[in-house]
Amino acid sequence: MNTPQSPNDTRIPITLLTGFLGAGKITVLNGILASGQGPKIAVIVNEFGDAGLDHDLIEAVDEDVILMQSGCLCCSMRDDLVQTLHDLMDRRKSGEIAFDRVVIETTGLADPAPVLQTLLMNPALARRVRMDGTVTVADAAAGPDTLDRQFESVSQVAMADLILLTKTDLVLEPKWRAFEERLRGLNPTAEIRRTDHGRVDPAGLWNLNGMLPGIKQEQATDWLSLPVSADPLQNLSGFAVNAEPNEIQSPHDARIGSVSVVLDEPIAVEAFDLWLDTLIALRGPDILRVKGIVHLEGVDTPFVFHGVQHLFDPPVPINDWEGDVRQTRIVVIARDMTRPELTRSLDMLRAQQTEPTSGLISEGVLL
Repeated sequence: MNTPQSPNDTRIPITLLTGFLGAGKITVLNGILASGQGPKIAVIVNEFGDAGLDHDLIEAVDEDVILMQSGCLCCSMRDDLVQTLHDLMDRRKSGEIAFDRVVIETTGLADPAPVLQTLLMNPALARRVRMDGTVTVADAAAGPDTLDRQFESVSQVAMADLILLTKTDLVLEPKWRAFEERLRGLNPTAEIRRTDHGRVDPAGLWNLNGMLPGIKQEQATDWLSLPVSADPLQNLSGFAVNAEPNEIQSPHDARIGSVSVVLDEPIAVEAFDLWLDTLIALRGPDILRVKGIVHLEGVDTPFVFHGVQHLFDPPVPINDWEGDVRQTRIVVIARDMTRPELTRSLDMLRAQQTEPTSGLISEGVLL
């Protein structure tokens, strides 16, 4: 999804670039910096020496910032991320440096969740920057083995908005197609895009988040990976889970599950709040992502919501919603949650359409 930023939202967008060790993350990053196209970018890395940046792109260096020939800059994260971002924003405000967006490049074994939580938990920072999307780089050659050995890489896939599949030229087509399906099983809502020797159009990396003010109906449904049709929710009634594991899945894959539920009628506010609060309280650390389009009783405008573990972005209304369809769709991607647990949780949410809200508490959610 490439949703243009609302003109009323002046916060600087941040893209989290993560991925497997050796998958080609730095190749992607160097390609972005060398392209000379699009916005000026501030890249945050752990240390310059570890980043593997193409030094032919470097124009000048100061203590904290490398300036690139493209007009972009690279910043070493010498303190914590919050302080680094505030320093960058202060220098931008003073006119010392110029950039339009930020890319945070993580190490190959980094779990994306702490970075995403940092951006949500700090109110002062949230007024200056916004999360624009998580891009995960996965290579078709070593990727299957990496998923088997490193659970962090499974989390990187599960939390991605966009997955860049690299090195498909190094393996036979049946192998990389099987790996692509494995990635899709771990995260059915993420777009998977194959790259050409690590090269990718930088414009396709931006505006991946559906939590933008002024989001349109089509953009919101696309963010949830709904099929294109006259009725954007027509094939998504009932309860759906991932396909049964196949021969290439590992125990790590089995720890990740995604479920979705579609409710045909608007939800009582109390029922939705109870379901979400209970799910977070009992299984918050295991919730990699929750996102959805929700219609509430007595509220004409639906909204999109999104959360990582126990932290959630402020909900965003979809003001241009048209048609009589008032279905709610919620997608949960979680780890170490059995199918019966998630089924019971979502069944509790359904039950409110036929039973009094007070009856939901006695049903329970997760064991």
